[in-house]
Amino acid sequence: MSGQTIAWILFHVFIVIMLYLDLACFHKECHVIRIREAVGWSIFWIALALIFCAGVWWIEGASQGMQFLSGYLLEKSLSVDNLFVFLLIFSYFKVPGEYQHKVLFWGIIGALFMRAVFIFSGVALIERFGWIMYVFGGFLIFSGFKLFFETEKEVDPEKNLAVRAVRKIMPVTSGYEKDHLFVRRDKRLWATPLFVVLIVVETTDIIFAIDSIPAVLAVSRDPFIVYTSNIFAILGLRALYFALAGVMKLFHYLHYGLGAILIFVGFKMIANHHLHISTGTSLAIIGGVLMFSVILSIILGKKENH
Repeated sequence: MSGQTIAWILFHVFIVIMLYLDLACFHKECHVIRIREAVGWSIFWIALALIFCAGVWWIEGASQGMQFLSGYLLEKSLSVDNLFVFLLIFSYFKVPGEYQHKVLFWGIIGALFMRAVFIFSGVALIERFGWIMYVFGGFLIFSGFKLFFETEKEVDPEKNLAVRAVRKIMPVTSGYEKDHLFVRRDKRLWATPLFVVLIVVETTDIIFAIDSIPAVLAVSRDPFIVYTSNIFAILGLRALYFALAGVMKLFHYLHYGLGAILIFVGFKMIANHHLHISTGTSLAIIGGVLMFSVILSIILGKKENH
């Protein structure tokens, strides 16, 4: 068994253990996640990602370590935009606060599988068809400009094909049944609105991955680096959501920064054969743009409130 195979196995064993502890121990009882608890968990997941990065740096070298850190920061920054969508989904369906963590937990289980499919497919396409890099790059630039000129987020679950399919396949209860995704009534299996919310979250993540996976592939083509950086960012996404849910409206100008990041990464992907931009430079640009857009949002947001 090769060292790379062992690394893949150990990483997934670690993920399974952490998810089990999360659901069976730390969040066994449904409750509203308060800001203090969410901030604590956010720090915990970020610390784990940095420790893992240090391990990659020590074992594989500085180049791989920088690629992981760049991929993690890129995925983390782009995932912030997804949090606004989660907020809209939960608001639309009026999901009680104590059930939101469970939806995001099971959403991550689905995301683990889908990200693996997207990443290995993306790497395989790049290795077989070199020109696909230009397609990915052009798509990222298009997505960046679209995000840059975006005015506001909109969510209409009634147009979601997966939601329509669920309602045709099985009946859906009129109200929430505690934290259950399914209930049995009159010898029939019924889905609950919480399951419908989960379907919307899962399909939203697939759409989000279409942007984020090509962006991370511009930083590294190592499947292990791309996958692990993605998973660490996703694992911390739930805690980050609850930590920022109450202050998301402050980030008025964040989408400009995220749009600029996607445009930069798309340009980097297209110009890779003609203009080499080091991983360290990419990391500095991504971090700098993200920090500037957050600070600008806070400063200008305070002025508007006054």
